[in-house]
Amino acid sequence: MHSTSMTGARSALEGKTIVIFGGTSGIGLASAIQAKQAGGEVIVIGFDATRAEQVAVEQGFKGWRAADVTKSDTVYAALADLERVDHLVLLAGTFVAGKTLEADVAYLQRAFDERVWAAVHALRALGDRLSKEGSVTLISGALADRPNAFGTAVLAAASAAMEALARGLALELAPIRVNAVSPGPTNTPILAKTLGDARDGYIASLEEKLPLHRLATADEVGAAVLFLASNGFMNGATLNIDGGSRLV
Repeated sequence: MHSTSMTGARSALEGKTIVIFGGTSGIGLASAIQAKQAGGEVIVIGFDATRAEQVAVEQGFKGWRAADVTKSDTVYAALADLERVDHLVLLAGTFVAGKTLEADVAYLQRAFDERVWAAVHALRALGDRLSKEGSVTLISGALADRPNAFGTAVLAAASAAMEALARGLALELAPIRVNAVSPGPTNTPILAKTLGDARDGYIASLEEKLPLHRLATADEVGAAVLFLASNGFMNGATLNIDGGSRLV
């Protein structure tokens, strides 16, 4: 982050408890590292307990938890012992892709379970332990604006739903601020996991079309997450960090 941006984030996040679901890799981990650099007391929550503990120890985070965001009981358990949370960041979610008329419906439902319902359960689990001066940051994605014909209709719908949820919650939870970050194509481990051997070819063709001829880095999207948490007048907004990919 730019030094003046980091200074502003530091003054806003210094000593604040920041809980990041999906904070053990990719955008979530980048956000967590930057939040710690800004003086935040970071707790990361990941799917795998071993990985979550390893990351927390390596990075010097305040703590870690393990939870499967599609199972509400594990979300409640992960948040049960926290006295107060200033900033809640919900970045967990897999790349759910399958044709609407062909894929298993239970699989497709994960797109909403990992996003919309995970957010609902996390908020209900925290209740009034979420600071009134704090914020919630949700994750959407470029598919919300530009779905494609390759089995992403349900994921696109879930992504768009997160933006609508952010706007609605900004009113319901006021004065708690609620925003969404919408990354474009980002170079993260989930991309490699999703595409496998096709990754390099896919990225090359994508870079050819994108205005900036490259993918976003996790750090760039993480900086946007930090901005939404630290800027006290950002509310009900979706911040597109896509390098202009919505335009092509």
